Amino acid sequence: MGGPGFGMGGPGFGYGGPGFGGRGGPGFPICPPGGIHEVTVNQNLLTPLKLEIDPEIQRVRSQEREQIKTLNNKFASFIDKVRFLEQQNKVLETKWTLLQEQGQTVTRKSLDPLFEAYINNLRRQLDSLLGDRPRLDSELRNMQDLVEDFKNKYEDEINRRTVAENDFVVLKKDVDNAYMNKVELQAKADSLADEINFLRALYEAELSQVHQQVSDTSVILSMDNNRSLNLDSIISDVKAQYEDIANRSRAEAESWYQSKYEELQISAGRHGDDLRSTKMEITEINRMIQRLRNEIDNVKKQCATLQAAIAEAEERGEMALKDARAKLADLEDALQKAKADLARQLREYQELMNVKLALDIEIATYRKLLEGEESRLAGEGVGAVSVSVVSSSTGMGYGGGSLGGGLGGGLGLGGGGGGGAGYGMGGGGSSYGMGGGFGMGGMGGGSAISVGGGGGYGSGGGMGLSMGGGSFSGGSGRGLSSGGGSSSSMKIVSKTTTSKKTIR
Repeated sequence: MGGPGFGMGGPGFGYGGPGFGGRGGPGFPICPPGGIHEVTVNQNLLTPLKLEIDPEIQRVRSQEREQIKTLNNKFASFIDKVRFLEQQNKVLETKWTLLQEQGQTVTRKSLDPLFEAYINNLRRQLDSLLGDRPRLDSELRNMQDLVEDFKNKYEDEINRRTVAENDFVVLKKDVDNAYMNKVELQAKADSLADEINFLRALYEAELSQVHQQVSDTSVILSMDNNRSLNLDSIISDVKAQYEDIANRSRAEAESWYQSKYEELQISAGRHGDDLRSTKMEITEINRMIQRLRNEIDNVKKQCATLQAAIAEAEERGEMALKDARAKLADLEDALQKAKADLARQLREYQELMNVKLALDIEIATYRKLLEGEESRLAGEGVGAVSVSVVSSSTGMGYGGGSLGGGLGGGLGLGGGGGGGAGYGMGGGGSSYGMGGGFGMGGMGGGSAISVGGGGGYGSGGGMGLSMGGGSFSGGSGRGLSSGGGSSSSMKIVSKTTTSKKTIR
């Protein structure tokens, strides 16, 4: 015989949509003590107003209404999306916690050294490039200083060359002046020689003429017999005198010509030596200029080579940096893919866990149903079964909803004659009780059945049935309120002879 049953619905929980409501206007005033007064109406107020509505304004208002509706819909969808994303975020956090607890850190620990090694390798390459950069900068500065030094030397040599060219021009002018003086002196010497020859010829002609005149002249003298004149001695004296004059003139001209000629030779030799020394200096300066040009060309080639090497090193550094960035981006992409795979595996794992949990619940349900049925059959025997109402008990079920008329599902625990569990869904809360068995609540107004030693399902407006020591409690939920239900406890009496109502 089953004892009186008792069932109680546990607290329900539910989720409902937002409610809408408006504010009511003011109520009617309280009637004055004197009774109802006459109502006066202003007739001007009853005259219809001549208002002309602009169709453009009407169209704009309709568009505004449509936009407001669209924005309200978008806002509602956005709120739903935010709630959905919050739920998904909580689910993902739970999955992530589970995976961390189940040893997923091993995989991460196995991947982290690889990433760290690769990143350290890239950092070492970057450090080596950054270490080479100061050396290349110092070499560049040294080369720039060397180029500047050679440039200064080149400018100094250019200045020296300019000074030498100026000196050469001055010396050339001096040489030209000396040469012109030599030419003038040579012309003067030639003219003097011609003059000497002319004078010599003139003197010789005059002398011959004098000799001829002397020879052709017939002199008639009256001779003094008392004196004896020697004409030959007189002629010889005159001749000697003229010859002496001619010799002195010739000697003076020759000595003057010889002195002038020697002076011109000395001046020409001196200027020739200066010209040779100047030519040697000009040749030496040309050789120095050529050597400096060759050195400048070599320095320019070295500078171009160093600049090309620096550009190549910078290009290699840029390429290495770009390669490192590309590899880092690939690693980040791989990490994102790994995270996506991890999230997908988490979702699959959660789905499998949900399936496993549902299967475990179903297996436990069937096991309890089988055990309850076996115990019931063992307690009843083979005889007839009589059902009679013995007593009744009350139970409470709580259904949770949301504000504004939202629907809520309740989850309740009930026990009748034993331990049990409850489950409810739909508009109200429901509960079930088990007396050694399992009962499932149904949808609708909230009802549950518990069967002693077996399982059952019920629906309806909150009625309950207890068989074989089982109990039932039902309730309905509205909004965020509690619903009351009734439960009945029934006992199953096994008899072998007669009963009020026999169930075959």
